[in-house]
Amino acid sequence: MRDHHDAKLMAKTLREQLARDDLEISHTRALEIVARQFGLDSWNVLSSKITPPDAIGLSAAAPILRIFDVDKAREFYLDFLGFTVDWEHRFGEDFPLYFQVSRGELRLHLSEHAGDASPGANMVVSTRGLKAFHAELTARNYRYMKPGLHEQDWGLEMQVTDPFQNRIRFLEQA
Repeated sequence: MRDHHDAKLMAKTLREQLARDDLEISHTRALEIVARQFGLDSWNVLSSKITPPDAIGLSAAAPILRIFDVDKAREFYLDFLGFTVDWEHRFGEDFPLYFQVSRGELRLHLSEHAGDASPGANMVVSTRGLKAFHAELTARNYRYMKPGLHEQDWGLEMQVTDPFQNRIRFLEQA
């Protein structure tokens, strides 16, 4: 399947096919048509999104957190933090659960599998709207966690600790 990285080749193929049908369009027009096929306004917008295929690109990480009790994990991550389950996996009936939860752009993998991760992990999550998020969590009145907001030299921070001693530090930089 071709993607926007193949846009110039797609425009060339379009022009060649149309020429076989005795329809001539300029290369510029073909590029504009391809951009519209990707739902963009112009070739300039599409070309700004194209990177060389050998360019290094790092994506957001999905940390694996060790859990020991699925019900407690669901209570914390879904009911308290407001995440949703994206998918779940077990190798068979009555096997440990491995699943992904997300909220916004943050993805976490939660695993009952021994050896996947060590309990007591610590991560920092860049956050927008931390005061509103804090107010949302406070309103849920989760009996095991009452997070506070703390102004640090590096920004506003709120830390939560899951039932398995994994810590998430939500940070809104100033």
